Amino acid sequence: MPGLRNIRLVIAYDGSSYGGWQRQKNAPSIQGELEAAIGKMHGRTLPLFGAGRTDAGVHARGQVANFYTDIRSIPAERFVPALNKLLPPDIRVMEACEAGFDFHSRFDARLRRYRYFIAIGRTVDPFTLRYAHRVARAPDLSVLNAAAGLLLGENNFSALCSARDPSPSKRRNVLEASFRWEAGGGPVPGPGGGMLVFEIAANAFLLRMVRSIVGSLLHWEGEGRVVEATAMALSSGDRELAGPTAPSRGLFFWNAEYYAQPRRPGRGDFWARRGYEDEAGGDEDEGTMGADRGPSPAGCGPSPAGWEPSPTGCGPAAPIPMPIEPGPAIPGLRPRPRLVPGLGIIEE
Repeated sequence: MPGLRNIRLVIAYDGSSYGGWQRQKNAPSIQGELEAAIGKMHGRTLPLFGAGRTDAGVHARGQVANFYTDIRSIPAERFVPALNKLLPPDIRVMEACEAGFDFHSRFDARLRRYRYFIAIGRTVDPFTLRYAHRVARAPDLSVLNAAAGLLLGENNFSALCSARDPSPSKRRNVLEASFRWEAGGGPVPGPGGGMLVFEIAANAFLLRMVRSIVGSLLHWEGEGRVVEATAMALSSGDRELAGPTAPSRGLFFWNAEYYAQPRRPGRGDFWARRGYEDEAGGDEDEGTMGADRGPSPAGCGPSPAGWEPSPTGCGPAAPIPMPIEPGPAIPGLRPRPRLVPGLGIIEE
């Protein structure tokens, strides 16, 4: 579409006070706050497309999102301070870059990565407890990782997700899954000792899939049957076999990695003018399966063939079908000033 740019954001947020990523009528949401800030800048409502739809109370360090803008005269990175001026302090835009016009943060994701933080001990300070699940006893790391290894590959996760998940298929392709000890605290700097961290990456996730996996594996490890129970849950698909679901406060959307080329080329014009998309689907998120054509660096880049990404992975962007740069200056015609909240007066 003439004059539009596709802006890709990397976002961090504390999800404690929100009903999740996805906009909703009865609770504040991360997407809703970001769309409100973007709307203030543009003077109208614009949709924001996200890589992962995190559930209520879930946090993010590297959520990826994109939106289309007709603000042409500023570098993409200036959207970082402009949006942060308009956002609540528990949501921060960390990076902004211009993406290819057909880039979509949800459909082009090769994988999403989550980390779940577990504090060990009978007494844990309140700062750690805001972002971690507490268990009293240190579990056996070797047997937990033996069970985590069973998750790898394409499996039916019907037993390890919410019964309310609406996805027609419960098969997901898990690319990474492991537990490890991490010294010096957890997802935020602070007091305390080591933290048990579960890290998992997959093409897509089902509703509460990560939290169900963590809660079930910890429960089964305590009963001394984690490997056998994990194998049975995967083979049977019986939700009644699962253990308790771990609380949301320990879960972080860590980052997303992207295919080098758009998965749906030529769709940028459709997304730019369609408005809000139907985002019914998984909690943690939903994506598509397919052959790996090579990941981009976490969050931003690389651009399609013929363009070299910057060291930060943000740009330069792919060619856009319609020109976005203003044409040659017309003698006697001055640039039109435009007041943009968060930026001040710019000339377009």
